[in-house]
Amino acid sequence: MRPPALRSIAMSTSVPAPLPITPEVEHALARVKRGCDELLIEAEFAQKLARSANSGTPLRCKLGLDPTAPDIHVGHTVVLNKLRQLQDLGHTVIFLIGDFTSMIGDPSGRNATRPPLTREQIEANAKTYFEQAALVLDRDKTEIRYNSEWSEPLGAAGLIKLAAKYTLARLLERDDFAKRFAEQSPIAMHELLYPLMQGYDSVALKSDIELGGTDQKFNLLVGRELQRHYGQEPQCILTMPLLEGLDGVEKMSKSKNNYIGITEAPAEMFGKVMSVSDALMWRWYDLLSMRGNDEIVQLKRECEGGRNPRDAKVLLAREIVTRFHSEHAADAAEAEFVARFRGGEAPADMPEVSVAAIGGAIGVAPLLKQAQLVPSTSEAVRNIEQGGVKIDGDKVADRALQLAPGTYVVQVGKRKWARVTVV
Repeated sequence: MRPPALRSIAMSTSVPAPLPITPEVEHALARVKRGCDELLIEAEFAQKLARSANSGTPLRCKLGLDPTAPDIHVGHTVVLNKLRQLQDLGHTVIFLIGDFTSMIGDPSGRNATRPPLTREQIEANAKTYFEQAALVLDRDKTEIRYNSEWSEPLGAAGLIKLAAKYTLARLLERDDFAKRFAEQSPIAMHELLYPLMQGYDSVALKSDIELGGTDQKFNLLVGRELQRHYGQEPQCILTMPLLEGLDGVEKMSKSKNNYIGITEAPAEMFGKVMSVSDALMWRWYDLLSMRGNDEIVQLKRECEGGRNPRDAKVLLAREIVTRFHSEHAADAAEAEFVARFRGGEAPADMPEVSVAAIGGAIGVAPLLKQAQLVPSTSEAVRNIEQGGVKIDGDKVADRALQLAPGTYVVQVGKRKWARVTVV
């Protein structure tokens, strides 16, 4: 169903009298703020929460995603986790698929014009988006919308009226536009329309709060401004930080091979969580866990008091595996982890790879790299020198070791295994 036509309202809405902030509201506010980068405007959002609690009317919490790629990893779920927390607090979540804005292409963080996607690409990617998001969100409590519902009927006349509500000067305040303009890099006209169309989504959906990554702040603020133009109470905005990957340094990324895919096998997912540092573990608790603030604080206090941090890491690993698979899968993954790392047993489902011998043999360092057990030959050498490489259960001490054709069980560190066939 398409929403009714939207029209600008000249008069400003009356400002209701402020409501008292109850302990219940304070608790909800603290939970929403946990792990976030920025909440604008906090005092306004506190009042929205208070009015919601007083009236029983849930807030409308919006997340818009352009289906530019078919798959997501755990890092992508940070903002979804925050939405799920809002759902658990009783609010309405709007999962907005940007099938219209995808044809424009979000210029955020871009130094060149993004090639627009075809309708076929958008539809193919959109099919998987919510199915993956539903692994985090409560499917039954999620409103799924497509912004083509109101963007396509807007038409040329409506688009001109919308464009009249914002200035070029304001758009060029945006860092990526300003940089490209100063460098005389091309900025296509359709790119300038993107923040307006995303902002118009907030008007159409009458959102109370919009979530996004830190790179989306400008677009979210445009939504706030446009809502004012249409006589609506402006939305608050909540930006979430980028999740550090397994290395604890770089943001989680497939290209950096420091990620956990949400479709990975339970044992692999469990092992990856267990491999992160204790410091990163608490960061992940803030951004990925659905546990309450008090529970996390208590758990951290226990670890500071002498409890083994491994216990907390196991709880986090179990939670993540359960979310994307099942509790039964988490039980099996934990059992395999214990057997593998405390009992020294090799995993039953290790990957099988083949590498080519040159001149009848292959060096151990190139073998590790070709088997994708290490990112580089130098990293392979470092692991060998530190005693972290085993072949068929025997520690490798000679980095110049040559391996003849055959099949070997290769282990790097505590977690990486592969059955490697040299041909």
